[in-house]
Amino acid sequence: MEKKKINVAVAMGGFSSEYEISLQSGKTVVNNLNKEKYNVFPVIISPEEWYVQLPKGKFLIDRADFTWKKGAQIQKFDIVFNAIHGHPGEDGVLPAYWEMLGIPHTSSDFDKMALTFNKMYTLAAVKAYGIPVARSIYLNMHDPVDPDEMIREIGLPLFVKPNRAGSSYGISKVKTKEELLPALNYAFKEDKEIIIEEFLEGREFSVGVIKLNGNTEVFPITEIISENEFFDYEAKYLGKAQEITPAELDEPTRQKIIETARRVYDVLDLNGVSRAEYILHNGKPYFLEINMVPGLTEASILPQQIRAAGYRLSDVFDEIIQASLQRKQK
Repeated sequence: MEKKKINVAVAMGGFSSEYEISLQSGKTVVNNLNKEKYNVFPVIISPEEWYVQLPKGKFLIDRADFTWKKGAQIQKFDIVFNAIHGHPGEDGVLPAYWEMLGIPHTSSDFDKMALTFNKMYTLAAVKAYGIPVARSIYLNMHDPVDPDEMIREIGLPLFVKPNRAGSSYGISKVKTKEELLPALNYAFKEDKEIIIEEFLEGREFSVGVIKLNGNTEVFPITEIISENEFFDYEAKYLGKAQEITPAELDEPTRQKIIETARRVYDVLDLNGVSRAEYILHNGKPYFLEINMVPGLTEASILPQQIRAAGYRLSDVFDEIIQASLQRKQK
């Protein structure tokens, strides 16, 4: 008897500035899922509509139960592969919705997604476990702004970042007092909460981590050498950076980064695939931020790391789906 295929919704799009990047990530997932094992359905989620995109056209999703109709027949998904960067996929909103409906998904539980999408909360959580982080100030849009006090506390240069955004949208490196207020306004276009963060001199690394067969596995480390002032949108997606995978590191330093990345993943009690950024400063890996729906485009770092580990994307995506289905059964 032929084994029934698993119906996989590959959710992509979203409500944020990362919409187009998410569509590219979702396309990578669709192209690399085993079609002999899975019925794969691209699901586009936008503020205007949610729909399944098929060659014959689009079929609207019923948001009451995340089903869709093919003719008169209601179609259900067995699992959702979450490829939505930003709101509402990476911040826990859609994972909470899927969990409420009892539909397995490939992300961490909704509360962990909400935590890790908030840079301030994540920094506080990992700092509590003794993991080094940069000094930072949290600022709400309606808080009073004292540039002199900020500079006294953090120093120059510094970074201004939206608290809840990805793909380096809204980030500025500030070198002078005059640049601070424009940088704050730029960040506030992305989020009503921002972080002013200390600049740490050092090499920058990106580290993918995943839970496979119950074990926390760290992928080969990538060193990022940006042609720009920092690893901004251009550097990430328009080729303005060198991404060296695996990074050229002595073994003790490599182990320090691996151990830190594994510890961050474990203390935050995560599942699924992640990618976190670190600065090697004075011989220590400093945690910067973590992405729980990392980019999967052809230009993204994680696929490079997967290949460097000797895996195929299709195999890793398969592991992610199977682990998510098993987690739901427990």
